[in-house]
Amino acid sequence: MFHPLRVARVDRLTDDAVALTLTVPPALREEFRFIPGQHLTFRHRAADGTELRRNYSVCTPADAPAGPSELTVGVRHITGGTFSAHVVKEVAPGDTLDVMPPTGRFTLAPRPGHFAAVTGGSGITPVLSMAATLLATEPEARFTLLRADRSAASTMFLEEVADLKDRHPGRLQLVHALSREEQQAGLGSGRLDAARITALLPALLPVGTVAGWYLCGPLGLIDATRQALRDLGVDRERVHTELFHADDAPAAPAPAAETATDATVTATLDGRSGSWPVQPGETLLETVLRNRADAPYACKGGVCGTCRAHLVRGEVHMDRNFALEPEELEAGYVLACQSHPLTGQVELDFDA
Repeated sequence: MFHPLRVARVDRLTDDAVALTLTVPPALREEFRFIPGQHLTFRHRAADGTELRRNYSVCTPADAPAGPSELTVGVRHITGGTFSAHVVKEVAPGDTLDVMPPTGRFTLAPRPGHFAAVTGGSGITPVLSMAATLLATEPEARFTLLRADRSAASTMFLEEVADLKDRHPGRLQLVHALSREEQQAGLGSGRLDAARITALLPALLPVGTVAGWYLCGPLGLIDATRQALRDLGVDRERVHTELFHADDAPAAPAPAAETATDATVTATLDGRSGSWPVQPGETLLETVLRNRADAPYACKGGVCGTCRAHLVRGEVHMDRNFALEPEELEAGYVLACQSHPLTGQVELDFDA
């Protein structure tokens, strides 16, 4: 369910990015309680009447016992991004935005141990919440952050990360790589590819003792880091990823079997079920949305996982998947926004 939240502040981070702070009224603070790493889904009506939904990660610490009185997200304007342009250029304090309570499984609940993250660009936003919460609430924890940006001027939350380092100098290790700008100290300029990351990580920390790796950013950086961690012998179960911006990623090739014609999807949502015919070319999410406007979704790009559902019956083909882990796929979960029916009858359970 969406709730109208008032904009408290809009702070400029870079030329194309802002920190958007929302006020959470007392009656909603329990509902908006979050685990570090989760995101908010925003709903916006574009000028042409199209409903847009976009996810932005919470970057504030999850340390309020009674639930958050404010929530801050980082928003960077991306080329062609209607909602990001609206936020960066038009939204002002006092405005009201429709926001869904926090969701997402890219999370780090505070516990003892050494944790590490590799981020690129706006991928710092959920990791900032993770690191700040962990270091403030768990005295036996440490955090290593390797972040990649084009330049210092384009770096989101530069001062906030530096302040966090100052507060926890012995427990937060920070390494900043700039691909298009030389630094007086630290890493030389250049892109972080798999070979460079493979050589760099063992020099920074004891790779094998890290309890959890958190990768967030563009597809190229995530793929390179995953390859580096595989080469370094890190168990896949310790690696957690969240992708930002997969517009250029190719779709999976269609299977030899053609998409089923005259298919029907049965969907269970909030305890109620219904069955509807799938129109040619539709994803299963599109079919459900034509009949149940409350079906969960956000990015529609296979990235956020909001439309995750359990495949109870039938077979589907997913065009892309950047949200579900291998164990979720093995358990029968699919992304409805990317799924097309391969059998005449398909059943989804969004409540599972």
